[in-house]
Amino acid sequence: MMQTALTKATDQPTKTAMKRLTMLAALATLGTTTACVTVSAPDKPIVINLNIKVSQEVVYRLDGQAKSLIQAQPGIF
Repeated sequence: MMQTALTKATDQPTKTAMKRLTMLAALATLGTTTACVTVSAPDKPIVINLNIKVSQEVVYRLDGQAKSLIQAQPGIF
């Protein structure tokens, strides 16, 4: 019969091998009982303050004829 690290020639587990198996079982048990991470929505709404300044500049050019027409007839528009 083949001799392994877990058994001696008499097929009896050794004390060292049993300690190793006990430690492995304990580690496996601890590994399955780890803490969980929970994610939940906050109680209050999330407020994001954005300070944005929006400015717009309008540039217009009038054709010479259109400009003179508007000056001649101000109530056209």
